[in-house]
Amino acid sequence: MRDLFLTIPVWIEAASLLLQIFGVAVILLGITAATIGYLQSRMKQKDSSEVQDLLRIKIGKTLLLGLEILVAADIIKTVTIELNLIHLTSLGLLIVIRTMLSWALHVEVEGRWPWKGEG
Repeated sequence: MRDLFLTIPVWIEAASLLLQIFGVAVILLGITAATIGYLQSRMKQKDSSEVQDLLRIKIGKTLLLGLEILVAADIIKTVTIELNLIHLTSLGLLIVIRTMLSWALHVEVEGRWPWKGEG
């Protein structure tokens, strides 16, 4: 039973690392897919501004999803593995920065603040 308690932090740290890798992969794959879609649309001679707006929206949504996954990984790692004042402060600053980025991306993609309703 003692060995189980010694391995739990290792599993939690591994889960956090896997989430970080997944978050980065989501961002990289999303941007790659959006860029390929953009290039295909440009080859079909579609309207340039419409295609660029679509690319911007797809990349913005990809970044939002990736940031959410990375925040989850940071929370898991800090709260369960590295719980001290310095790491907690770092986590708080990371969450504030990523939240501000998420809001900015949301405004860019949706054209409105996150707390405003449709319309």
